[in-house]
Amino acid sequence: MENNPQQRPRTSGALLAALIIMTGLAGVSSYLYFNQKQVSENQEVTIAERVEELSNTRVKLDSISTALDAKIAEVKKLGGNVDELLKVKAQLENDKAALRKGNAANTRALMAKYDAKIKEYEGFLMEKDTLIAQMQRENGVLKTTNETLNTENTSLRTERQVARDSVRTFVAQNEDLTAKVTRAAALKAQNVKVYAVSNKGKVKEDDAYKAKRLDKIKLEYTLLDNPLTREEPKEVFVRVLDPDGAIVSDMANGSGTFQVDGNETVYTTKQTVNYTNNTQKVELLYTRGIPYKPGKYTIELYSEGFKIGSGAFAVR
Repeated sequence: MENNPQQRPRTSGALLAALIIMTGLAGVSSYLYFNQKQVSENQEVTIAERVEELSNTRVKLDSISTALDAKIAEVKKLGGNVDELLKVKAQLENDKAALRKGNAANTRALMAKYDAKIKEYEGFLMEKDTLIAQMQRENGVLKTTNETLNTENTSLRTERQVARDSVRTFVAQNEDLTAKVTRAAALKAQNVKVYAVSNKGKVKEDDAYKAKRLDKIKLEYTLLDNPLTREEPKEVFVRVLDPDGAIVSDMANGSGTFQVDGNETVYTTKQTVNYTNNTQKVELLYTRGIPYKPGKYTIELYSEGFKIGSGAFAVR
């Protein structure tokens, strides 16, 4: 069977047209594929950039928060008012919370808003830096002034203490000098002698006296010259100590008490002597109501708190 010569060109044309259509479709498909891929890649880049912007904004806000905490602590340390700082810190925390809840679809507008806030916060921090620097200078001047006052106060206290010590030293020296002068001005008795006086008034001097003949004793002594001693009436206290060391006394017969070295003691008898500062001799007669027991007796003389002389006699 023979082929139809007119059918072949028709078949070839159809195939060609189909091929052209398929090629066009393939080109359109490739274009759409690559275009979609480019769009996706661009979207991924945009999302990454927005995430980075959000992250950077959060970091800046955290840094500002840390700086605010430092400023609050410093102002408190300097004794300043932190109310404004605390108010700004509270606002910052609100902005940080709002950023975490922000609309991702409108990131560009959100970032612009927060960039403006960050600039405001940074300006506020710079303003507070200036204020803090001024407070530090003022506190430095105040500290220097206080240190100067403390130094002057310490110096004044030291000077006052030195003055008090000097006064105490002077008083002590004066008291010591007064004591020495007083001691030096004390009466001094020498040649203290004791005589026996009978009931008939006969005076006898002996190494030892018989008790039955010793009705009275006569005391005789000499007051030496002393230019430091005032010429005035002086009280002289006499203590008679028996062989056992006890003080012979009779309160009904003129005995009493007086002070010696700040202590109270008993005296046997006393007399008032008009001191004339001319080596004067003094006599004293003492009558005891009871007999003397045998042994050695001691006579002690005192005036103005000082022991001025002594003597002794014996009874057999």
